[in-house]
Amino acid sequence: MARKENAADAANAGRLKQIALTYKMTRKADKKLGLVLAAVGIGTFGVFLAIGFLIGHPYYLGVLGLLLGFLATAIVFGRRAERAAFGQMEGQPGAAAAVLDNVGRGWTTTPAVAMNRSQDVVHRAVGKAGIVLVAEGNPNRVKSLLAAEKKKMNRIVADVPVHDVIVGTGEGQVELKKLRTTMLKYPRVLTGPQVTATNDRLRALGDLMSNMPMPKGPMPKGMRMPKGGPKAR
Repeated sequence: MARKENAADAANAGRLKQIALTYKMTRKADKKLGLVLAAVGIGTFGVFLAIGFLIGHPYYLGVLGLLLGFLATAIVFGRRAERAAFGQMEGQPGAAAAVLDNVGRGWTTTPAVAMNRSQDVVHRAVGKAGIVLVAEGNPNRVKSLLAAEKKKMNRIVADVPVHDVIVGTGEGQVELKKLRTTMLKYPRVLTGPQVTATNDRLRALGDLMSNMPMPKGPMPKGMRMPKGGPKAR
């Protein structure tokens, strides 16, 4: 029993530490974070308390307002923290791969299935919507990478729909913060066994990074493909 209590205390302490760290990191990019959270929490509590006095139940509405104030503050904090995180990742090579890793259950991500020496890169995600090729880099150069990869996908898994996305802020591109939402909007056309079969076929095909050490998350800005290394496919 004592062990379970100690484990629970340790988990709570770790969670609080993580929240504090997230707050500090978010506040570096969002200077008004503290004021906004205070305004949301106090404002929500104040509104419910005022309504409570008007209808003659200040205690009940006060407690409800306190709980909803915490909830509203947590929601706003989560959204602003997410926005700050995307802002820090924006423009970094490999940032799209980090987002793809957190799209949700049912998706299998393979980073850097195609790349050139200029760090233009194409990542692949497979799910019930089919295959999604996500490119990041120079819009003019990544188009050729995408075209070559789509041609390969159509040859290997011709019965599976292939979507392509270019991450960026230009016309026809998808912002990094909207990548997850964009992928979840694709219609689901494959069953679970079909997704598994598609992954097996693509796994047998291999990829550019299969024999190259690849750290998770955004790649360092100074990273360059070695001379004589794999070329864009």
